[in-house]
Amino acid sequence: MSLFRKKSLESIMAQAADSEKGLKRTLGATNLVALGIGAIIGAGLFVRTAAAAGQAAGPGVTLSFILAAIGCAFAGLCYAEFASMIPIAGSAYAYSYVTMGELIAWIIGWALIMEYALGAATVSIAWSEYLNRLLGGSIPYEWCHSPLESFTDAAGVHHQGIFNAPALIILLALTLLLIKGTQESAIVNSIIVFIKVAIVVLFIAIGWKYINPANHTPYLIPADTPPVTDQAGKVIADYSGWNKHGWGGVLGGAAIVFFAFIGFDAVSTAAQEAKNPKKDMPIGILGSLVVCTILYILFGHVLTGVANWKDFVDPEKGREASVAYAIATYMHGYGWLATAVTVAILAGFSSVILVMLMGQSRVFYTMSNDGLLPKTFSVLHPKFRTPYKSNIILFIFVGAFAAFVPGSMAGDLTSFGTLFAFVLVSIGVFILRVKAPTIERPFKTPIYPVVSVLGALICTLMIVGLDSFTLKVAFGWMALGLIVYFAYSRHTSKLKTPGEILPKASDFE
Repeated sequence: MSLFRKKSLESIMAQAADSEKGLKRTLGATNLVALGIGAIIGAGLFVRTAAAAGQAAGPGVTLSFILAAIGCAFAGLCYAEFASMIPIAGSAYAYSYVTMGELIAWIIGWALIMEYALGAATVSIAWSEYLNRLLGGSIPYEWCHSPLESFTDAAGVHHQGIFNAPALIILLALTLLLIKGTQESAIVNSIIVFIKVAIVVLFIAIGWKYINPANHTPYLIPADTPPVTDQAGKVIADYSGWNKHGWGGVLGGAAIVFFAFIGFDAVSTAAQEAKNPKKDMPIGILGSLVVCTILYILFGHVLTGVANWKDFVDPEKGREASVAYAIATYMHGYGWLATAVTVAILAGFSSVILVMLMGQSRVFYTMSNDGLLPKTFSVLHPKFRTPYKSNIILFIFVGAFAAFVPGSMAGDLTSFGTLFAFVLVSIGVFILRVKAPTIERPFKTPIYPVVSVLGALICTLMIVGLDSFTLKVAFGWMALGLIVYFAYSRHTSKLKTPGEILPKASDFE
């Protein structure tokens, strides 16, 4: 029994065409662009920007965004080719199954759990932080932080987190909305996207007048920058590592803010619910990527110009609610904007969580249909035709991370899962072009094979830029995934025929 047996394009297309038994096709190009923007503009912009500036890149976080966007652009073009050609839920997992075989597909499916599930957990944690800021810090530290987090306040009182209750509440509410239906979720998401994009543009326009050029000098963190400690003497930022200062810091910052770009590939998980996937999927993927990249660069420039990057080193001072902090501290007279931004961010985070939960449940749905996960994950609600059992199980899993794991740890793991998916999708386009050059491709990745090769190389480089602890945890998670595959999934796969099932041009006839 081959570990690299492949799923034929014929079987995938038949599955995608089964609209009576499968997911409803209700989404148009506008819905898909909104889904992408809904997932992209969130914690990555409002939280990770400040984190990258304070930990590695300084004002050069704008360069980190550009580097991350270049990698995303290459990978996005590859995603667009696959999504238009293979319009099925499952994203990179489904594409890898066709091009590289079952074992690689399982590995990427397992990595996507880090991308979508931990992405939802990270943003729900950020949602909790902003809610507490809006409420004036009235939520006790113990009930809005993980048990792995603690701090000592100015009065010398030590606070230890218990679990993050607000994060669980928002996850439950959005899970119930997803169970109700995809179209309903898309409508709510579109409304939220309009609100938060308007607020981002407003902050850029008003904040531009408050940029202090001195905050952009030097533009990169100097190599001799001393470590920063909190009031208890604990080191909270060390700039001695190669990826914590200078151009190395730009690369390290790119690995951190890469979390901000996971939305466009989440669009591909909705391919089986798109009305005209051959046309609409490339528009949804690439359109959302272009819009958000422009906003990210402008936002990073304004944020690090209004407030010095050193303000974002201490999470208790400025990083957790960086935008509201910058407005309140440096943009006097715009207190109303700080409140409006916080409200809009809460709504925006909600749309990110919504899309991440939807993306993960669709990956589970496809893996379950392939026999690699239990049948429970592909059971559709008799009335709403949504994978409701998968949504419930996902809520329990994501809720556990959101309640008990710090947001920074979950966010970096999400970046690993995203980058790993991008690498394999870029490689997959190259493989399928070689093995099946005559297959109909409604959208073709331009400048082939340069784009696919550079996409794989740049994303691999950003994986290397992640910190060593994150990489150790990520590879530990991947090792656990291999144990699950060999103990269970390999034996329950629906591909019973030994050997490879290579895709052919006739699969589309």
